[in-house]
Amino acid sequence: MSDEQRLPEPRKGLGFQPSLKGRALRLLSQREHSRTELERKLAPYEETPGELAAALDFLEAKDYINAQRVVASVVNRRAGKLGAARVRQELATKGLSGEAVADALNALRDSEWQRAQEVWRKKFGQPPADGREQAKQMRFLIARGFAAEVVRRVVQGDRD
Repeated sequence: MSDEQRLPEPRKGLGFQPSLKGRALRLLSQREHSRTELERKLAPYEETPGELAAALDFLEAKDYINAQRVVASVVNRRAGKLGAARVRQELATKGLSGEAVADALNALRDSEWQRAQEVWRKKFGQPPADGREQAKQMRFLIARGFAAEVVRRVVQGDRD
């Protein structure tokens, strides 16, 4: 075979490169992603301006990207371990806001004491022996995003 008939050698390290839709679908198959998350993750792979927006518009039209499902997924995964403040922060990081987020956070606030009680029981299980231990337990729960009043009630053992 002559040099002219030889196929060009593939550049090393590139191989098959999936389209933006393919990359987005791969990410969405692992867990729910918001449009903002996908834009951030896929921006480095956009070759022509507007290509990413068109791909995400297509996926949104087909309901592969759905903000309500993202909210439900985050709440389902994280509410057992985190308070409403941390869940709200996580949703904001994903670029979500609006009525679905507000409804989910209101539902979380209704059950905040029970969830904080369970997290505290798993971590500590017994009332603090002194002020230092009490502060440690309170810092732990506040860092998890539980409201200060709820944390005080849980650590002090209030049942009402």
